[in-house]
Amino acid sequence: MIPLFWHTGRHRRLKAALAGAAIALLAAAPAGAATPSRPARSGVYYEIFVRSFADSNGDGIGDLNGITARLPYLKWLGVSGLWLTPIFPSPSYHGYDVTHYFAVNPQFGTMADFHRLLRKAHALGIKVLIDMVLNHTSSRNPWFQQALNPRSPYHDWYTWAGKGTDLSALSSVGGRAWHRRDGEYYLGDFSRQMPDLNYDNPAVRREMIKVGRFWLAQGVDGFRLDATTQIYIDFKSQIGDPRVIAKNIAWWRQYHAALRATDPHVYLLGEVPATRESQAAPYYAALNSVFDFPLAKLIVAAAAHERSPDLGTYVARAWRRFRKDAGGRFVDSPFISNHDRDRVIDQLHGNMSHMRMAAAMVLTMPGHPFVYYGEEIGMHGVKPDEDIRQPMRWDRKPHEPGETWWEPLTPDNASPDLSVAAERADPRSLLNFYRRLILWRIELPALRDGGIAPDPADGGAISAYVRADRSQRLLVIHNLSDTSSSVTLRGPAFRAVIRRTRSGVRLVGRVLTMPAYSTAILQ
Repeated sequence: MIPLFWHTGRHRRLKAALAGAAIALLAAAPAGAATPSRPARSGVYYEIFVRSFADSNGDGIGDLNGITARLPYLKWLGVSGLWLTPIFPSPSYHGYDVTHYFAVNPQFGTMADFHRLLRKAHALGIKVLIDMVLNHTSSRNPWFQQALNPRSPYHDWYTWAGKGTDLSALSSVGGRAWHRRDGEYYLGDFSRQMPDLNYDNPAVRREMIKVGRFWLAQGVDGFRLDATTQIYIDFKSQIGDPRVIAKNIAWWRQYHAALRATDPHVYLLGEVPATRESQAAPYYAALNSVFDFPLAKLIVAAAAHERSPDLGTYVARAWRRFRKDAGGRFVDSPFISNHDRDRVIDQLHGNMSHMRMAAAMVLTMPGHPFVYYGEEIGMHGVKPDEDIRQPMRWDRKPHEPGETWWEPLTPDNASPDLSVAAERADPRSLLNFYRRLILWRIELPALRDGGIAPDPADGGAISAYVRADRSQRLLVIHNLSDTSSSVTLRGPAFRAVIRRTRSGVRLVGRVLTMPAYSTAILQ
């Protein structure tokens, strides 16, 4: 079971009032299924775009055995879990249009290969989530091919336009919602190649629950739920409609309850691309977690502008709302990049100091931070999507065994220095910086499992927040700027610097000196 956390710290609006206050930031991590050796965990997850990660058979396409071969690297990095993008058969390179939900894409390997990956990952204490695409299928899926016959029982598995339908309506993700085929119009939020399933049909619900149970039986730990909000939010006009949101959440409650009957520890993580925390919070009523899109935007902007976003206050406020909707138990999923967003280093215009500070902020957040493959070595990529999903750089030469080459590298990803081999050998590299921060989460329980609260030292270029559990209380402090800064600590005393990213961090009495672009943890 992936631990769930609840935050019991009471946030006060005025940070000055925190001085001298006894703030209890408690977190609980219930014991769950684990390997016998109970390996140390960081709570950090790693997103793998399967086609791009690692190739085992020389065809240039990433595959399951390639991932298995790289598990020692992932263990060395310190991650606790993986999220694999869709592994089902699909006509597309990305896999988000599924033709068969009960099989493995033969380009990626066999079911036996997947079982081997699961066994070896679990032996290392690494959980595995797979991408579950439930909102739509491929237009080549046999279900849809049969649905083209109006007399087929599969016809009602999809949504068809009726009399009076506005065929020019925009979908919730932009573009046309309705697509013509054989004289009829069907709903496809994302594209004509991805027809939407009809969740008002009980047969569809039963089948998709069957799909989830099948993969739980194979040994997966849970699912990243693609297009979580689109089950019922099909049109631009429905965005924000509380009645439609309620229908979405009612389905996910049913789905979660059905899967828990098979595996009480199943973990469901939703893709809810909210712009505000209040938009994401309702989904905690049905799921274990949702990706924190607003926090990602906040962290990247803070690194770019070298100004504190007051993360302690922001996250504590969001947690109050999450806790309310979740009924007390939840886990946040911070991130700064994924397969749908421009790479972080490009969002930050190539500034490596800003990249390090964004990483330091997200990896000291509560919950389960997610790292997108290649983020840890500073891979580049801006839209179109293929360019943010380029082959992972393992070796100094991009065509060494194990490298993928289904998509050509852009020049900014072709440098020999931009590779795991080069950066692993350099103690000052971004890769080793990521590893150090991830290992801190293994070594410091409050950093991994604790709650969060603001600290009076926060302000300007100094970002400061308290992380605490029942046994440990830490101050996390970042200097986001290119100028050294001296900070006078207030409130309860933190007497020792126990972790630092730069050697110039010094604490004399209550005055903390922070070099440019540095992070420290005090106890």
